[in-house]
Amino acid sequence: MKETETVARYLRLGIQSLEVKGPDDIERAFQAAIKGRANGLMLAGGAFFGFHEKRIIDLAAKSRLPAIYPNTRYVEAGGLMTYSENRSEMFRRAAEIVDKILKGTKPADIPVERPKKFDFVINLKAAKQIGLTVPPEVLARASRIIR
Repeated sequence: MKETETVARYLRLGIQSLEVKGPDDIERAFQAAIKGRANGLMLAGGAFFGFHEKRIIDLAAKSRLPAIYPNTRYVEAGGLMTYSENRSEMFRRAAEIVDKILKGTKPADIPVERPKKFDFVINLKAAKQIGLTVPPEVLARASRIIR
């Protein structure tokens, strides 16, 4: 959240942080976002939100809130977009690290890696559903477009 707030200040954007502790808080969070005149939604990652993925995607569409999600799965399920690490690449790298360990490399000798490959996926069906036109310049940067 600190990094997001830093970037938001730099871009002169306001942030409305909405806490969701349980399933009953999801709809209230969307109502608060609408009441606060939010122009978009950035969903945090985590198993809780993943479990309620469909409900969150539906509420974002119903609220006509452009939303960016923490991974591609949300966009494939009908969400608008994601800019996230490429999970297939991360799992491939993890397998390489396991292979090194099994061949005798000490885990402490293996450097920690950050993701190197990212996916920017846009769902044009979701954009149309909320009345959003995605500019061609943005579409040109997408690694994948769902039509």
